[in-house]
Amino acid sequence: MSIYRINGGSPVAGTIRVGGNKNAALPCIAATLLTDEPVVLRNVPAIEDVSVMLSLLACLGSSVQYLDDHSVRITSGSRHGTLPAELVDAVRGSILLAGPLAASTEGIRLPPPGGDVIGLRRLDTHFLGLTALGASCTVEDGGILHIHAPGRLRGAAVFLDESSVTATENVVMAAVTARGRTTILNAASEPHVQDLCRMLNLMGASVSGIGSNLLSIDGVDDLHGCEFSLGCDFMEVGSFIGLAAATKGDITIEGVDTSQLPMIRLGFSKIGIRWEDVSPSVLHVPSEQERRLAKDLGGKTAKIDDAPWPGFPADLLSIMTVAATQMEGSILIHEKMFESRMFFVDWLIRMGADIVLCDPHRAVVNGPCRLHGAIVTSPDVRAGMALVIAALCAEGRTEIQNIYQIERGYERLADKLLALGADIERFD
Repeated sequence: MSIYRINGGSPVAGTIRVGGNKNAALPCIAATLLTDEPVVLRNVPAIEDVSVMLSLLACLGSSVQYLDDHSVRITSGSRHGTLPAELVDAVRGSILLAGPLAASTEGIRLPPPGGDVIGLRRLDTHFLGLTALGASCTVEDGGILHIHAPGRLRGAAVFLDESSVTATENVVMAAVTARGRTTILNAASEPHVQDLCRMLNLMGASVSGIGSNLLSIDGVDDLHGCEFSLGCDFMEVGSFIGLAAATKGDITIEGVDTSQLPMIRLGFSKIGIRWEDVSPSVLHVPSEQERRLAKDLGGKTAKIDDAPWPGFPADLLSIMTVAATQMEGSILIHEKMFESRMFFVDWLIRMGADIVLCDPHRAVVNGPCRLHGAIVTSPDVRAGMALVIAALCAEGRTEIQNIYQIERGYERLADKLLALGADIERFD
């Protein structure tokens, strides 16, 4: 099992470039199944989740050719084949094969999707949307998902029971070649959903309402190939802002889309952290900060909570939690979307953090705390990155196990941190 060994306390400063959005890469890769023509994707992050998704497409007969480290040409083949359970289990995004295969074939049998262990992640919303378009969805013995679409899907008015990102993406991909118009109410509107919709339009689809919670899709007969560049990974941006905040670092971040950051800026302001927009694609986090946890207007403990876009992203609450341990005061972190994500704070407590875990969704963080090195395990991508940040502010050595979970979402993380002056080694 690969591990990181980190000696905390090293100055963290310099310039770093973030990669493409992982959560845009996975649906855009799946969407290549909707055309027989080649699709070129650029700014693709070189991470494990992307590698697994491309392997799944190869199992379905697609030709996958890397043009450079971050560009890939994908040409669909038969769209038939056996999907190995170990690959499907490795990445939650494997569920994104359901929509395009329901649209382009008679359906799919898919082993239960895997990914992060952060609580119950329902598939009901996927089934609700695809069933409305004319597919039949069942769960067979062993948890195998069977989605059957015997003929061309038909447009429909779809109201999603939750603003699920992947369910929205699946319904959009299934609807772009359906007969007639589809409207999706309560659609997710995250930047990665917007990227998928823009790419589909470049392929000849007709998707309107991009960026809102109401999407309209007029079905077309065929899609064609295109070349599309993925947007930046704003989760990685937020992670490195959190790194600078927790370690009192001075970091310049390149490859950013500052238009995606208003709610993230507001969240960090609650822990006394600001940054400067150098340009629309570059920001600078200075070392000199207020570093004080905010109070609400009545002088009571403030709260940071997550919500669907444009609310504060759930994936950054782990980062905010560890950063808050290094600020002065108290703050409530309220994770409303996943019932097991906050359990990683047990590792922070082991490292000396003053955190009260109220229940599976809420934790009160008191700071500043002097953290110390420990042996910890990464439970998921973002909590793993939070533990890396904690290790970099801690006194002594920290060993982080199960770093596979971290590297599913962060490209060449150890190399990037070394370039910022961190004392980190990776061992296989």
